Order: sequence, then C-alpha cells, then structure tokens
Amino acid sequence: MMTDMLVLIAAMAATGAFAGLVAGLFGIGGGVVMVPAMYYALSALGYQDDKLMHVAVGTSLAVIVATSMRSLSAHAKRGAVDFQVLRSWGPWIVGGTLLGSVIADQVSGRVLTGLFGGMALLLSLQFFFGRPDWKLRDELPGGAARAGLGGLIGIMSAMMGIGGGVFGVTLMTLCGKSIHKAVATAAGFGVAIGLPGAVGYIANGWGSNIVPYSLGYVNLPAFLLLAGSAFFVAPIGARLAHDLPAATLKRFFAIGLVVVGGMLLKEAVLGG
Repeated sequence: MMTDMLVLIAAMAATGAFAGLVAGLFGIGGGVVMVPAMYYALSALGYQDDKLMHVAVGTSLAVIVATSMRSLSAHAKRGAVDFQVLRSWGPWIVGGTLLGSVIADQVSGRVLTGLFGGMALLLSLQFFFGRPDWKLRDELPGGAARAGLGGLIGIMSAMMGIGGGVFGVTLMTLCGKSIHKAVATAAGFGVAIGLPGAVGYIANGWGSNIVPYSLGYVNLPAFLLLAGSAFFVAPIGARLAHDLPAATLKRFFAIGLVVVGGMLLKEAVLGG
C-alpha cells in the first residue's frame, strides 16, 4: 500500500508539472492532461466506482484555478490578454459552469469520458486543417449569441474538467483573434470555469467518499500535488507560447487533442 501511495504521489507530481506546461503553452488549464492521468492512476490503485471519473474531473477543475491564474498572469505581462473579452464573456461562462456541474452529477462516468474524447477529436480538425485566414467572422459575437456560446462553453468544460481553452481558442481564432491572443485570453476562461466548477463538484458530490480525503468529488491530496507542481511550471509554457511560430503552436495543440481524445473515447467505448 505504501509503495502504491508513493507511486501515486510521484505520478501526480509529474502530471501536475506537465499540466502546468500545457496550461501556459495552450491556455487550456491542463485538464486534458490531469483528467485521464488521475482517472487511470486511481483505477490502477484499485478504486472502482461509476463516479470515479467525476473525482478526476472535479479535482482537475480545482487545480485549473491555480494553473489558469498563473498562466493568465504570465500572458498578461506580455500584453497578450484581451480583458474586454473576459469581462463580457465571463458571467455567461460562470453560469454555464454551475449548470454543467449539476448535469454531470446526473450522468455516468463513461458518458463524461466519451463526451470529452469525442469533442476533443472533433475540435482537433480545425487546428490540423484550418488555414491562418480561415475564419467565420471578424469579431466575437455579442448579445444572445455571446450568452448562448458562453454558457455552452461553461457547461461542456465543467462536464469534461477542462479550463475552456479547448473551446475558447477555437472560437476566438475562428472569429478573427490570432492564435497567441486566443491562447492568452483563454487562460482567463479557466479561472471563470475552474472556481465555480470545483465548488459545484464539491457540493454535488458531498458525502460520496469515493476516494479518501475528498471534499465531494474533489480529492485534496491529488489537488495539492497537481496544483503545487503545475503552478510553478505554467509560466514556462507561457513563454514557449510566445516563442513558437503560430503554425507550430496550432499543430502541437491539435496533436494533444487527438492523443487525449482517442484515449478517452476508447475508454468510454470499451470500459475499464
């Protein structure tokens, strides 16, 4: 048991460091790394429950608060963050996130896994095949469209344990934002999603005790390990994001989505 725990500690620390790098590099909060890593680590230690994916998702959302704040700060120092977008989209994203955490509690872990895997594969297509001049419009929508899209980003992100960058970067690049500006601004989406999302998963999972030392669906030891290591690595990713060519950044982003999406979709279809 002690050996298993040491392996888990090492795995979570390494995952957190890589998640921090991903958070800074792609503005996606690191959830695409943390959710599958934590899910498989807990499964390997013998934890078996239909809500195990909920623990991975809830804990990821809590960590995303730290990684996104760190990443946002690093991008803001370079003047790359569009704070007007964050102010106008933030309230709708927060509302959607709270609703998404309630919906997630009503579905099985395999549904959450399949949802994440399928959407990641679909979204990767735009980054693989999209051209720099390929866009739907010159600016982000406002009014009812902004409310609907912002709420949807919050709902989907809360159900998948990601920081909103997967959807936010895609939306902003299709609406005229450069990839660097989109990545930097999407880091702010992670804060708007992670905090209410984590609170929702704590409240909706209260008393479940699927994994020891948890508050609802948020596991405290995993949170501390993941957040602690990710927090210090996120600025490195942010620096790389500004040093890499836009085309290279898009390819890396797409490859990450394909790998994670394929892995989780396979898990949802075949089961544990």
